[in-house]
Amino acid sequence: MQVASPQPSMTSGAALTPEKKRVFIVDDHPIFRQGLARLIDIETDFSVCGEAASAGQALEALRQIAVDVVLVDISLPGADGVELVKHLVAEHPGLPVLVVSVHDEQTYGLRSLRAGALGYLMKREGKELLWQALRAVLAGQVWVSPTLAEKLIYKVARGKENGSSPLDVLTDRELEVLRLLGGGKSSAEIATALHLSVKTVETHRLHVKQKLDLKTSTDLVRFAVDWMKQENG
Repeated sequence: MQVASPQPSMTSGAALTPEKKRVFIVDDHPIFRQGLARLIDIETDFSVCGEAASAGQALEALRQIAVDVVLVDISLPGADGVELVKHLVAEHPGLPVLVVSVHDEQTYGLRSLRAGALGYLMKREGKELLWQALRAVLAGQVWVSPTLAEKLIYKVARGKENGSSPLDVLTDRELEVLRLLGGGKSSAEIATALHLSVKTVETHRLHVKQKLDLKTSTDLVRFAVDWMKQENG
């Protein structure tokens, strides 16, 4: 995917004050990113201090500026949001990260929390839940939707690490490969995007096929495409 703005933005239209919490947005869709920034800047206790369209841009920018919380999308060019969360937690211990994504929380919610995010919010939710989630993670609290919370409690109560989704058996990297495969990427293109060798990508593809009990590579591609269509509504 081509990034419309190749350089991360370090400022926004709203003036920063000591009372305002500094929010950094990572999303590869400029319209959504800018709309979210305007929405956040309306609130008296938040102000967007920077934006990025990829994991690489975000990491570079956050080495140069101080922020209070980072909003991260899952679908990003190159490394996805889950990988970015891992890097952010490693480089900036204690920095609250809230994942805001269109992807189903049942698939990515628990993965995001395991990676180190403090919250997961679906993009379809209203702004009131955004404020709740932001304030919760800034206070060091875990925030998920009531639906996801109920599922997580059920897993703990039943002593089950895996849920009902067949994708739960995949590692984060395998799921990332599956997502890119469903987006029409070849093994070579996936290797370039994830900075892996083609051989490593092929190994991940094999493991995904085995774990999902798919017989052929064609079955794997069909499953990936159908899953992505479902994810995108």
